[in-house]
Amino acid sequence: MRRRRALTFRGAGALIAALGCVIVANLVGAPILIYIGVLLALLTGFALIVVHAPRRSGTVSRQVSTDLLTVSATSRVTLRFALRSIRIPHGLWHDLLPDAVSGDSSGEYPPESGQLTYLITGIRRGVWPIGPLMLRTVDPFGLAQREQSFGDRRTVTVVPEVVALAPLSVKVGAAGGTAQTSSSRLGQGSDNLSPRHYIPGDSMRRIHWRATAHRGQLMVRQEEEESSPDALVVLDRSSARWDTPGVEADAAFEAAVSLCASAAVHLADEGYGVEVIDSAGLSLGMLRGHEDDRDGLLVALAMVSPRGESRDLAALIGGTPPGPLVYITGRIDEEDAALLRPSGAAAALLFSTTPLAGASAAAAQRGWTVTALGDDVAAAWQDALPARIGAGDVPR
Repeated sequence: MRRRRALTFRGAGALIAALGCVIVANLVGAPILIYIGVLLALLTGFALIVVHAPRRSGTVSRQVSTDLLTVSATSRVTLRFALRSIRIPHGLWHDLLPDAVSGDSSGEYPPESGQLTYLITGIRRGVWPIGPLMLRTVDPFGLAQREQSFGDRRTVTVVPEVVALAPLSVKVGAAGGTAQTSSSRLGQGSDNLSPRHYIPGDSMRRIHWRATAHRGQLMVRQEEEESSPDALVVLDRSSARWDTPGVEADAAFEAAVSLCASAAVHLADEGYGVEVIDSAGLSLGMLRGHEDDRDGLLVALAMVSPRGESRDLAALIGGTPPGPLVYITGRIDEEDAALLRPSGAAAALLFSTTPLAGASAAAAQRGWTVTALGDDVAAAWQDALPARIGAGDVPR
């Protein structure tokens, strides 16, 4: 618990006035000014005693109405406290908030103990601390003040905004997401569920690590090798795509992260099993119909930032092409776009915040549907859908 005591501007002015009265009284020979100066000094000292005397102690606990706070969403914070002290003349409370969230977290301090509530709104992704609770007391004359902190901090996780997106508008393969999921995977009673030996060209994402540790050599999940992963979302966060500092670059990356979360959740709601990775191959999450999967993905995306370099997309996909493939990147030129190979993905959607001259045409030749990504994530997704209607085979 921190304590800070100080005079207010009024209190400092009172001490200066007291000293001035004593000096002037000696110069002009006016004893009454000495009495006034002494009275002001005593009054200021009394004010310091009033705010210093209360011995406050106790506990403070916080509860946030939502485990994960979405950017632009609002949540309620409840403060429960039991502080023991003598009655104070005047009090103000203030719960410290980071810049990443906004809210009116201050007000008049209620008597002794009770409960306080206020609303916070997410502004920026990340994991941020809230607290401690600060109590500021002022004497009745406003000459002295005392500020104390109570309780520990509590973290709040601000996750990217998940925007509602339009249906994919085109069935992938012979059926859409739910039908494809039920027909392309082997059942629990199949005889082919045992792992098999790794063969050069198999995707590293299909390695069965438990069987590998047991047998001492790389093993691959047989059932996943025989079926296609339903959907793959790739967030290109390599530094080369986002190396322009500034507010606009930050806003572009935030839009990319929001689209990544929105596309993954949307495809999962349509019945696809969704895997989300970054451009280096690091897994950010997998959605298989569980609420915990969704929360885990959002928490991972809450902490991503541009870094590192990207790997070849074909190597990330491996030997088994996905159904829908969503690739989200920043600034991309014609040469880089020509190197992006969707590897036979049934629906390849490429979103770029800054497509340079010739990039869209080069990517389209590879089989991508290319769309510029701006602030409106839902509009960018909507723009990409008409081009998918009636699309034929996708080049490899």
